[in-house]
Amino acid sequence: MDRLWAPWRMAYIGGPRQQGCILCTKPKERNDRANLIIIRGDVCFVMLNAYPYNNGHLMVAPYRHVGDPSRLSYKESSELMRLSILSIELLRRALAPSGFNIGMNIGRVAGAGIADHLHMHVVPRWSGDTNYMPIIADTKVLPEYLDTTYTKLMEYLPSEIKSRLQSP
Repeated sequence: MDRLWAPWRMAYIGGPRQQGCILCTKPKERNDRANLIIIRGDVCFVMLNAYPYNNGHLMVAPYRHVGDPSRLSYKESSELMRLSILSIELLRRALAPSGFNIGMNIGRVAGAGIADHLHMHVVPRWSGDTNYMPIIADTKVLPEYLDTTYTKLMEYLPSEIKSRLQSP
């Protein structure tokens, strides 16, 4: 039998369960690195997905708890798209993906893990990043720790955007 070792998963499996909406609570805390927040805008923010489909999987969300895109203000919808585009540019510079999947899952039946707080997924893709593991073994292999990906992205983030991030 082959084994895939992922000891970092124990922090998730054995750790305390988060109460409330992480897209509401994480931006209110003052530790963006620990919360994987990459960019803070006026009404939206960008963070690394803690349970990514691929390395560099980002989520762009409004600060306001809203689950339906039709309820976004003009400013929120505009900044959501601008930050999604900035995320693509950042990922291109830092990770050099071959392409992207971008979109939202609206509602639980559509696959939304956080159904009541909409967010745009920006998922970098590389040729050959899909293989038999997710299909046969129901396992996704991620070759890099989140903290390493965070550090790479921060190296390419413009200084005027970095200055808006919060640390303890």
